[in-house]
Amino acid sequence: MPARGGTYILLAELAEDTRIRVGKLGEIAFRRGYYAYVGSALRGLDARVARHRRRDKTLHWHIDYLLQHARVLDIITIESTERLECPVASSLAERFNTIPRFGSSDCRCASHLFWSEELPLALPGGQQR
Repeated sequence: MPARGGTYILLAELAEDTRIRVGKLGEIAFRRGYYAYVGSALRGLDARVARHRRRDKTLHWHIDYLLQHARVLDIITIESTERLECPVASSLAERFNTIPRFGSSDCRCASHLFWSEELPLALPGGQQR
């Protein structure tokens, strides 16, 4: 059975204002609050999601640096053979604050990371934290 692919939205909480060096982006000031990160894995979606949940990993993607300081609340997956990452990011950019160039070095999007003081998306079962 082939590995399923698709797009995901990772929801994380940062408990306090923090400055983090993020690879080639350099040092970024992150505000306390909630973050939604949009990514894709057209093959191996489950493996990518599991990797993001692990604490012990080599820092590779921009989101890896943030996740050294933030707590993953949930990861919403959208199974698809199409790359939906940019349309989803574009939709979130209309509603939430962006972290410029974060996670979007291989596309034309302004960002794939979004911030809000309030939890930006409802968790499964209608939970809010």
